[in-house]
Amino acid sequence: MAKYARVLYRNQAQIVTVLDDDTLLLANQEKIPAAAVQWLPPSTGTMYALGLNYADHASELEFKAPTTPLVFIKAPNTYTGHKQVSWRPDNVEYMHYECELVAVIGKAAKDIKRENAMDYIAGYTLCNDYAIRDYLENYYRPNLRVKNRDATTPVGPWIVDKEDILDPMNLTLKTWINGELKQQGSTKDMIFDIPFLVEYLSHRVTLQPGDMIATGTPKGLADVKPGDVVDVEIEQVGKLTNYLVSERAFFNK
Repeated sequence: MAKYARVLYRNQAQIVTVLDDDTLLLANQEKIPAAAVQWLPPSTGTMYALGLNYADHASELEFKAPTTPLVFIKAPNTYTGHKQVSWRPDNVEYMHYECELVAVIGKAAKDIKRENAMDYIAGYTLCNDYAIRDYLENYYRPNLRVKNRDATTPVGPWIVDKEDILDPMNLTLKTWINGELKQQGSTKDMIFDIPFLVEYLSHRVTLQPGDMIATGTPKGLADVKPGDVVDVEIEQVGKLTNYLVSERAFFNK
C-alpha cells in the first residue's frame, strides 16, 4: 500500500513515504523513525466540505436529508496534523468531532462527468471536522465560528493511493474519545458519493491538484472537552489522533 505524508523533519517540511507505523522514507531514500517527525496536514489545498451527507446524521440533527449537496469551504489555516493539538473555545456548551473520508484531487478537474470522475482522484486521507454547535445558526450554512477556526480540522496522517482502496464507498468509520468507541458508520451510507461530488463541484469551480473533498460524517456525535484524546479511523486509510486543549492553553492567554 502506497502512503505519502508531509512532515516536519529537521526544521524542514518534507514529503515522505510511509513504510509502516514506525518507519518513514525520505526522498533521498534515508529511513527515519516516525517518532522523529512532526506530522503536517498531507495537503494544503482548498477543502470542499459536505454537510449532512449521511441520512442517519441528518436525522440525528432532526433535519431532512438534503436533495442537493450542502457544500462549504474550509481554508488551510483550519488544518492541523496527526498527533497535534486542537482547542475548544472557552465558555461553549457543545463541541463535537466529525470523522470524514477525504478524497484528494490529483489533477485539474473542470466540468467532469460522473463516469470519469475517479480519474481525477489521487488518493484518500481523513479528517476530523470539529464543529462548535453553540454557533450553528443553520446546518446548511455553517458560519465562520463553527467550522473555520485555526487548527480545528485535523487532517492526515497521510494520503493513501487510490489504487489501494478498492471500494471507497464501503469503508467503516470509527471515532473514539479517550479510547471509548463513540461513533461507527460506513461510507456506503453517503447520500452523495464521490463520483457525484466530483461532477457536481467541477461544474461550479475548477478543482486543483491537492484540493480535498471532505465527504461528511455519520451519526454518533458526542461532546469533547479539554484533555480529551480523539481518534478518528477509516478502514484501509488510517487512524488520525488529536489532542484537545482549552482556548486559554492553546493561545497561552
